[in-house]
Amino acid sequence: MNRVAKLLFFPLLPLLCLFLITSCFESSSPSPKKPENLELRKKLTDLQYRVTQEDETEPPFQNEYWDNHEEGIYVDIVSKEPLFSSKDKFESGTGWPSFTKPIVETNVVEIVDNSYGMIRTEVRSKKANSHLGHVFDDGPKPANKRYCMNSASMEFIPKSKLKEKGYGNFLSEFSESEKNK
Repeated sequence: MNRVAKLLFFPLLPLLCLFLITSCFESSSPSPKKPENLELRKKLTDLQYRVTQEDETEPPFQNEYWDNHEEGIYVDIVSKEPLFSSKDKFESGTGWPSFTKPIVETNVVEIVDNSYGMIRTEVRSKKANSHLGHVFDDGPKPANKRYCMNSASMEFIPKSKLKEKGYGNFLSEFSESEKNK
């Protein structure tokens, strides 16, 4: 390889590797796609629709996953893109499911939310643009993140159903945790 080609190619090598790894990782999950609005109204409950499409918040301590302690992953209720792992879930005392980090960082988008006279960081799913909740800097160390999510925006896939539902690539997350017990 000549010197000019090396100067052009080698700086791009890490980006190329990252792209290939991300592409392989994403392609091993079900292909997420956002249905049309009318289809969503039929598919989702009224609460799920209001939370994901109209940016509402469900009541604390009165939602499906705030006290779920089963192993598995949480996916977007609309697109089925993987969002969070039970390994990263913690008791925040808020009444909503809280996580220290996303299971696939590229599947969540963080944007500034100035509603209700506050400055917060809203969390949305990348492919479906579903409103998921907000992220705060008062979580556990080391990252101090608390992804405070709405149960209505997610579906829980138990560890025992990951392979069956097309998320078998996430089984290794839980195999490692069992080895460390």
